Amino acid sequence: MLRAGTGGRGPAALAGAVAIASLVVLPIVVLAGHALMADASHWVHLAEYVLPQALRNTVLLLSGVAVLVAVLGTGSAWLVTAYDFPGRGMLTWALLLPLAVPTYIIAFAYLDLLHPIGPIQTGLRTLLGYDSPRQFRLPDLRSLPGAILVLGFVLYPYVYLTTRVMFMSQAASLLEAARTLGAGRREVFREVALPMARPAIAVGMSLALLEALNDIGASEFLGVQTLTVSVYTTWITRSDLGAAAQIALAMLLMVVGLILLERHGRRRQRFANAQRMRPMQPRRLRGPAAAGALLLGSLPVAVGFVVPALYLMSETLKRLNLVGGVSSQLSRALFNTLMVATTATLLAVACGLVLAWAGRTLRDSDVSGLPRICVRLASLGYAVPGTVLAIGLLTPLLFVDRVLGQMLDYSGLLLMGTTTALAIAYVIRFVAIPAGSIEAGLTRIPPSLEQASRLLGESPAGTLRRVHLPLLKPALAASAMLVFVDTMKELPATLLLRPLNFDTLATWLYAEAARGTYEEGAVAALAIVATGLLPVVLLARTNLRMHS
Repeated sequence: MLRAGTGGRGPAALAGAVAIASLVVLPIVVLAGHALMADASHWVHLAEYVLPQALRNTVLLLSGVAVLVAVLGTGSAWLVTAYDFPGRGMLTWALLLPLAVPTYIIAFAYLDLLHPIGPIQTGLRTLLGYDSPRQFRLPDLRSLPGAILVLGFVLYPYVYLTTRVMFMSQAASLLEAARTLGAGRREVFREVALPMARPAIAVGMSLALLEALNDIGASEFLGVQTLTVSVYTTWITRSDLGAAAQIALAMLLMVVGLILLERHGRRRQRFANAQRMRPMQPRRLRGPAAAGALLLGSLPVAVGFVVPALYLMSETLKRLNLVGGVSSQLSRALFNTLMVATTATLLAVACGLVLAWAGRTLRDSDVSGLPRICVRLASLGYAVPGTVLAIGLLTPLLFVDRVLGQMLDYSGLLLMGTTTALAIAYVIRFVAIPAGSIEAGLTRIPPSLEQASRLLGESPAGTLRRVHLPLLKPALAASAMLVFVDTMKELPATLLLRPLNFDTLATWLYAEAARGTYEEGAVAALAIVATGLLPVVLLARTNLRMHS
């Protein structure tokens, strides 16, 4: 029974939350159905010719990325937490900058930079006295090791963020006790600090690996046939929905494994301490040691952000000087990106508000657990790769098109192959961001404010509009910004669901990279990176306030 005073708002909010959660789960259920009901010959063909190589490449890629992000993220987190040196404050937030650059843009940049006749290899040959690429050339970036390096240097901030918070919260008394027992600084890190940080490392690694599994542009640019690339090529090249669904189902199993790893890490992330914890004090470095620490900490930033960003700026200036502006097609791609991203952001924030509001209004009712279940189900969309989500949406969209066509006596497509399909996919993929942010914001609003509003005669809708929404403005703005940037960067789902002759900045860059026209693609890439800097700056400011 609902608590007295909730009126009709509880059932309405609950119905909305259930509908949103069902929308997120629907493509996953449909995908599993397609995969299981497909002809057995599909499974035989996949098992012989597609899955072994794609699965092997995917496992090796994820394993290599896991090791690299763990080393870079943990090492950089310990460096800026345990040591103090000139430039440390700047390095603390600069280590977050690679988050602003999508993986496919890094691959796009380094393919040109590290080309045998590109600027880096040409400069090295000049220094070493060689005249031709046949005399000296670096290993080809189009390889599995190249993909591991590219993805690792972009995704390490996930581990850096979670691990640094853990290092900062570790009690100095525990580390000092280890030093008192004769342990050196390396032993303290290896035997005390690192084991305590393992849950945080596992959480960061799982997030980084989910992003690596979702990647399609970098893997395809670098010639690595992963499961994600296989789903895309199976559907686009062969138009084989059953086989694409089967490969996507294999990806879903990997996603489940990564989520279980993240849950396992969070479950172990509990430490008891009866005393008030005193954070560790960083050791002051001077002279060559300080310079070495700054240089070592700057390396991931340089590789993951500075070098590709400078390249994109240089190529953009070349393009603008050569042509005198951007092409009309690129301007149209920018308009399309802003239009779809804005629409999806507004819808995602509205859906997130419904999910969070259902939990608020039903917190003391007999069904108080159902809204939490809806939020968790809605959060699955963020973990599902874009290619998997797009394949799962094809059949529901076509079904709705047939029903609407019969009702309206219309033979064309109303959802499939339209920007509406893109917006739906974006909302399903990113609704977890506003749902979590708004839910956290509502927990900080005392119930007494809501009760006072109701006692003064305000309706439930009026209470939401005049009391909660003004107090939720920071959470709403932050989540809207994150969703907007993520939709601008999303490539896999966009490639599969976009209308004909419809380009976003991400798909424009993808097409230009495939054609090898790097100058035109650099303009789109720089626009995406510039937009991606907004949430990173916000995250860096939050990080600095927490550290101060």
